[in-house]
Amino acid sequence: MKRLGNPLISISAPLLILLAITGLLHREGKNKIQAIPALVVGSGLVLTGAVRRFRRRRMLFLEMKEDMNDHKF
Repeated sequence: MKRLGNPLISISAPLLILLAITGLLHREGKNKIQAIPALVVGSGLVLTGAVRRFRRRRMLFLEMKEDMNDHKF
């Protein structure tokens, strides 16, 4: 299994979402709009990571399945 290079990078997207939610809760009126880009970017990073991880696992599973079918006689 691969070791994480920098754990701070791993939690940066969730922290960005948390910061955006905090900004939304503490601001009033039109100032709340300023927190929306951070929320969108953080959510996009988390979603992209989840989709990438799902695709990688699916491809690995398909390769394992194909390899097992090749070895059967």
